[in-house]
Amino acid sequence: MTVAAHSQQVAGAPATPPTTSGRRVAGALLHDRAAVLSSAFLALIVLMAICAPLISLIIGHGPNDFDTAAVDTDLGGVPHGPLGGISAEHPLGVEPQNGRDILARIAYGARVSLLIALAATALTTLLGVVLGLLAGFYQGWADQVICRVMDFLMAFPALIFMIAILSSLPQGNRPVLLVVVISVFGWPYLARVVRGQTMTLVNREFVEAARASGASTGSLVFKEILPNLRSSLIVMTTLAVPGYVGTEAGLSFLGVGVTPPTPSWGQMIASSVGWYAVDPMYFAIPGTFLFLTVLSLTVLGDRLRAAFDSGEAA
Repeated sequence: MTVAAHSQQVAGAPATPPTTSGRRVAGALLHDRAAVLSSAFLALIVLMAICAPLISLIIGHGPNDFDTAAVDTDLGGVPHGPLGGISAEHPLGVEPQNGRDILARIAYGARVSLLIALAATALTTLLGVVLGLLAGFYQGWADQVICRVMDFLMAFPALIFMIAILSSLPQGNRPVLLVVVISVFGWPYLARVVRGQTMTLVNREFVEAARASGASTGSLVFKEILPNLRSSLIVMTTLAVPGYVGTEAGLSFLGVGVTPPTPSWGQMIASSVGWYAVDPMYFAIPGTFLFLTVLSLTVLGDRLRAAFDSGEAA
């Protein structure tokens, strides 16, 4: 039960939709041009990721298919034609030297980036919510243990330790390793917020009333406290995704993330560094997709936060 719903029942007023309802938030986002544009671009990226095999089938080139006819071997593998070899056969051009199609690699790279970011966000949210609720609800020794673990992990320079850990681990299933490592260093930030909000809610009147009526611990947590954390969790998870997209790209750029031949935007940008003077499109295209994806996710998360805040203020 949310705080607003409980107050209405106490007052005997008829139930009305909560001010932070999905319909009100969706309406606010639909009237925000930046949110609409961001959502449209993210829908395009998601569609590209889902339809990556179909895109490869249509253009006739897979993400790892070499097309030596598309590059000039006499000039060190520079793509034929202007703008990095953009043509009807290769809509976004080709990679220098090997002639791999950039559109196909962008589409498959979107799959990798989004899957890793979403999986890391899901695992981070699960760990952060569970441990934050435990710390805030039970307090005492449980709170002390969890807070010390959070302080320990937050004291590390996360990126440096991610690089060190991933460098020392075997290649194995690299996407799974990335999700685990990112989540290990990511959950304390969400858990700290959940802990603080839980501690403010656990002694509120509606929780005490439910406890006095004989409600179980599970009922108190899942029916009384957790629904009141919904808006904060939605906003924080939405804002976490762009950070994890950027983290995956950065680790792949440094050579400790996704490894060839699996396509990755960060890996493509790293490969393009030596070619930006003679083939700037090879650098610009994956860099633009990465930039716009992170920007769109950040803008959408920020607009979502503003929509929830305006509802709570109302």
